[in-house]
Amino acid sequence: MKKFGQILSLSFQSIRGNKLRTSLTVLGVVVGIFSIIVIMTILGMLQGSIESGFSQLNKNTFQIEKFNRMEGRGGDRDRNLRNRKDITIEDAQQLKELLTQAKYVGAEQWQFGKIVKFQNLETNPNINIAGVTLDAMKTNNWNVDYGRDFMTSDVQYSNDVCVLGKDIVEKIFPNLNPIGYTVRVDGYPLQVIGVLEEQPSLFGNTRDNYVMVPITTFQSIYGRRSFSVNITVMSHSKEDYDEVIDAAIGYMRTLRKVQPGEENDFSIFSNETLISQVNDITSGVKIGAMVVSIIALLAAGVGIMNIMLVSVTERTKEIGIRKAIGARKMNILLQFLSEAVILCLFGGFIGIILGVGIGNLAGSFLNAQNAIPVDWVIIGLSLCVFVGVIFGTYPAYKAANLDPIEALRYE
Repeated sequence: MKKFGQILSLSFQSIRGNKLRTSLTVLGVVVGIFSIIVIMTILGMLQGSIESGFSQLNKNTFQIEKFNRMEGRGGDRDRNLRNRKDITIEDAQQLKELLTQAKYVGAEQWQFGKIVKFQNLETNPNINIAGVTLDAMKTNNWNVDYGRDFMTSDVQYSNDVCVLGKDIVEKIFPNLNPIGYTVRVDGYPLQVIGVLEEQPSLFGNTRDNYVMVPITTFQSIYGRRSFSVNITVMSHSKEDYDEVIDAAIGYMRTLRKVQPGEENDFSIFSNETLISQVNDITSGVKIGAMVVSIIALLAAGVGIMNIMLVSVTERTKEIGIRKAIGARKMNILLQFLSEAVILCLFGGFIGIILGVGIGNLAGSFLNAQNAIPVDWVIIGLSLCVFVGVIFGTYPAYKAANLDPIEALRYE
């Protein structure tokens, strides 16, 4: 251990004594590691924001929809999708009765691009209005910050009440507590009974521009059969999640009279579905970044080997003196090999710092969450060690096998 410490000390001394050569040697490594870390940092930030933003459903929750927003379209498939029957509120009610293993079974309907008005104030035309059941509030993780939530009587009697997102409150109730006041959506009066907790944004795009109303009230405004219903289902735990999905699919096929062997005429959507889609998209970019980084590191490795060979030539007499006073071949080999590895790691650390810093800076312009790709940092440092060992071995071997007499004569 003491000898190894001395070898490392000599390596550091040699590196510090040749600053220009050291800088040129590590530059290629910096570029190689930086290229992969900066891309992985940006992807990590984007993926974190996407996952956070897409996690609109509560835990252990999935949604049954007429169309899956992530499904491809075109040709015969597009025609088949258009021919799907709407999912109705009756489907949701029957499924709730049948799916006893689920914790909650909710239903929701949507209208988009609406304006909410209060007196002489109004919002931009970017408000989404949702008709919901009580269970849908729970499955979507919508919680009331102040005021009250919907009650069974609100749904049962189609009460003209609503719960607002905070963006709407800030726009049309800048200095008022909105509880008890009446707003209008498409000319329809709705009494405000609550305000939702703030929702996480996606790339800086707000998700606090929602108006929630009882689903029966929604149908009074827009018609009972105007829009397909989305059914949201929550299992009791992660362990029975897949079982509940399978049971829900079976019951829905029965309710919608889908024949054995036929494709489902509805789609299953979940947080996991979206996150899986995101991972599929980013996996190709990650592979490309890895290839670019490896090519850059190989080029850097060739440069390290050439510069180390030059170093061996410059230090031939030094090597001869060390051998003359008793240094073994292994000591010489380890010294030069450790120099190559240290140079690679030094370049790797610089590349990581620059990559994480610039990656987070670039991601901040997209309002993405900060991220440090720990797994890729470890991979990057491992690659540095690998490159140092592979491309430092030949110069180290050459230095270790110099004839001490010939080395001492070298000028």
